[in-house]
Amino acid sequence: MEQPHPRRTRAFATAALVALTATLGVTGCVSHAHRSILATPAARPEGDGRPLRLLPPFELATPEDAIVRITGDVTCSGTLIADDRVLTAHHCVAARDASGRALDHDKEPREISVELGGDYLPWSEVPVRAIIAPDCGYGSGDGDIAILVLSRHLIGMPTAPVRLESEPQLKEDLRVLGFGRCALSRDGIHRVPRTSNPIQSIESGHIATTAAICPGDSGGPVYSIKGDIVGVVSASVMDGDDSTMGLSIFTRVDRWSQLFAAAHEISNGASSSELPPYRDCRASSHPRPRK
Repeated sequence: MEQPHPRRTRAFATAALVALTATLGVTGCVSHAHRSILATPAARPEGDGRPLRLLPPFELATPEDAIVRITGDVTCSGTLIADDRVLTAHHCVAARDASGRALDHDKEPREISVELGGDYLPWSEVPVRAIIAPDCGYGSGDGDIAILVLSRHLIGMPTAPVRLESEPQLKEDLRVLGFGRCALSRDGIHRVPRTSNPIQSIESGHIATTAAICPGDSGGPVYSIKGDIVGVVSASVMDGDDSTMGLSIFTRVDRWSQLFAAAHEISNGASSSELPPYRDCRASSHPRPRK
C-alpha cells in the first residue's frame, strides 16, 4: 500500500486545525485572544432602564434644613433667612473672657462657622463674613438677636420667613427647634423639635412661655403655627433633662426691622458706616409692655 506523503499529511492536519478553531470560535470556546475580539462594551445606554443619579445634599434638603448649627467657643442654633444670612441670638456671637463670661463686644466674624445639615454629621461648613447685632443683648435679655452674613451665597438651600410686620399674639401656638443637648440626653447632637406651650406673656423685647430647652438651642427659631419666625431662643430654666418644661425667654424679631434692613444692605456690599444707626437698643423698645 502506498504511504501518505509527509508534506500532504502536515498540510491536511493544519487545515483540520484551522477548521476546528473556527468552529470552536462560533461556540464560544476560544482562547483569550479570540475572546477579546468577541467582547462587547458593558456600558448601558442612557435611556435603557433606570440610570443611577447621585444627588448633592442640597437637592435632598427639606424645609427644616434651614435650621443650622453655629460653632465657635460656644455652640448655638440659627436659621437661614436668606441664601447668605443666618438669624441667631446675640449672646452666641459675643466675645468672652477666660472664664466664659460674655463681654460687651462681638467676636471677629472669622471665629464663627455655620454648619449645614440637621443630622449627626454636617455636610458642609461656611465661614461668616459679618455680624449685625445691637449694642445690647451680649449676655441674653433684650437685644439678644444677631444676623450673620455668610462668606458666600448658598445655592439651593431652604430659607425661613420672618414675621416683621405684625406682633406675636397671646396664646399663639409655637414650634421651637434647635441643636441643643442636655446632660441626660441619650442622643447625639442633631436638630431636635422642642416641646413648647403657647405664648404666655409678651414684653417689649421678648415673649415668654414654658418650653423644654437644652444648651445649644440658643438662637434657634421660634415658629408660629403659620410657619413664620416670631422669635429666637434666648434663655431658659434648664435642669439637664430634655423633657423638663421651664420658663423660657424668646427674643422678638418684629422689634428689629432696622437690623434686618441693615443685614440686607451689608449682604449687598454696603459698609456698616454707610447705613443709618441700627444698633441702638432704645429704638426697638415698646412703650407699654403687656401681659
